[in-house]
Amino acid sequence: MTDDERNRFSARALRYARVGANVGGVAARMAGSRLLGGAGGSEANAAALATALGGLKGPLMKVAQLMATVPDALPPEYAAELQKLQSDAPPMGWSFVKRRMRAELGPEWEQRFSSFERKPAAAASLGQVHRAVTLEGEPVAVKLQYPEMQAAVEADLNQLDLLFSLHRRMDGAIDTSEIAREIGERVREELDYRREAKHVALYAHILAHEPGVRVPRIHSELSTGRLLTMAWLEGEKILAFKEHALDERNVLARAMFTAWWMPFSRFGVIHGDPHLGNYTVFRDEAGVPGGINLLDYGCIRIFPPAFVAGVVDLYRGLLEGDEARVVHAYETWGFAGLKRELIEVLNIWARFIYGPLMDDRVRTIADGVEPGQYGRAQAFEVHSALKRLGPVTVPREFVFMDRAAIGLGAVFLHLRAELNFHALFETAIADFEVGEVAQRQQAALQMAGLA
Repeated sequence: MTDDERNRFSARALRYARVGANVGGVAARMAGSRLLGGAGGSEANAAALATALGGLKGPLMKVAQLMATVPDALPPEYAAELQKLQSDAPPMGWSFVKRRMRAELGPEWEQRFSSFERKPAAAASLGQVHRAVTLEGEPVAVKLQYPEMQAAVEADLNQLDLLFSLHRRMDGAIDTSEIAREIGERVREELDYRREAKHVALYAHILAHEPGVRVPRIHSELSTGRLLTMAWLEGEKILAFKEHALDERNVLARAMFTAWWMPFSRFGVIHGDPHLGNYTVFRDEAGVPGGINLLDYGCIRIFPPAFVAGVVDLYRGLLEGDEARVVHAYETWGFAGLKRELIEVLNIWARFIYGPLMDDRVRTIADGVEPGQYGRAQAFEVHSALKRLGPVTVPREFVFMDRAAIGLGAVFLHLRAELNFHALFETAIADFEVGEVAQRQQAALQMAGLA
């Protein structure tokens, strides 16, 4: 075993021990309360789990937050607790940063920038971002991955599997195995910054003619598999615009809609992490909000064109009352054993997601709903109904579609946007042909080096 392999093994072993102690204790508590028939234990167990994960930081907390935003992946009381977690991992100190930068760009790395800020501009669960300036004078964002993240991710995902397998035995309404596999695959992809650079190139191509959405340029000569350098896009936090005039808030909401649904409907690609920290607002020459900067491309999902066709079929089927088309859409997505009762339960969720898209008028995304509660009532209703019907396996492609819809809805609620979502969606799927989506997708993936 090489020194590098020994270090990785040691890091993973230490992470297993720490995660196992925290999560294992909660798992034992969950099992014990189940065996003893303790009433009201779910809320207490959920709080204990959030406390255990909140002390760990790193990728496990990121995965827990992600699971909390996927409707029906967790019981409501667990989702509510895990949503409170914050990605506030302490940043690496300067001596640590210097060692990591030296490992990625060589001993003379500082001479490749005209300036490099020691204090990070942002720190998250997998890495941190420093502001710098290239030798040519261009401001850039330098995204540096924390050390031993691969070992940490594998340790955390294995422990999370243990927890969710216990949950499946205790509550069989939803089989979360496919959800867990999908999330694991996406989180592993986030560790590969070369792949993220290709995602950026993909979005730059897709959104090239959309003035309301800006995509940063990658500096490949200053990037590696664990270091990503891209143009710094000046912008302000989107929540700073909550009290602006309605027409300005609508500009931002319309840009958000375009950034997510146009790539999906025309190229079968979706940004799976519509988190408030993943975009900022840029102003135009007149100083008014012009659109959004899309900043993070680690969690991108590429769908088979047939899945996109299923989304359109379900929308059209619900809009026109065509039950056969609705059933065909669910089958296209991979739902099996579609008896009438199950279809009716799935339609509860579908009508919620598609409701604003089918309503041909200017409206909010949902009246009187707090952003953090968007979709929770419907998810609880579906979960309760599924308990009567037995376990339902959620197809893995479905995970990030749901997450994007919920995340976007929360942003629209924050902005109190009033738009004709029906008209926007009809524009997105105008002249939809699955063959054309396949051709566009293949060409775009080849251009970005992803095919």
